[in-house]
Amino acid sequence: QMHLEESGGGLVQVGGSLRVSCAASGDTFNAYYMGWFRQAPGKEREFVAGISFHGGIATYADSVKGRFTISRDNAKNTVILQMNSLKVDDTALYYCAARRLGVETYGDWGQGTQVTVSS
Repeated sequence: QMHLEESGGGLVQVGGSLRVSCAASGDTFNAYYMGWFRQAPGKEREFVAGISFHGGIATYADSVKGRFTISRDNAKNTVILQMNSLKVDDTALYYCAARRLGVETYGDWGQGTQVTVSS
């Protein structure tokens, strides 16, 4: 089981940038596919981005493609989401999640970090 802790959220204006990080502990980090999800008030949680075990493959939701970049550092057990050209619609609680090799669903989740984009 992986313990995940997000940091780096905050308040930013439209068009600005923010970086959120996730520190992982408790298991072999490179055995986990890592992802970022978000949940806005009144909406369901949605997938934002995911990255493969060694960082070679990244996937993104259409809504963030070209603006967000996911990366990971397996030596530091961290995964980062760099968010650029932020929009009001990006306002949400952002969660880090881990999916173990051979498992189809994300089984470990952080508590979330709030990102608020103001106009």
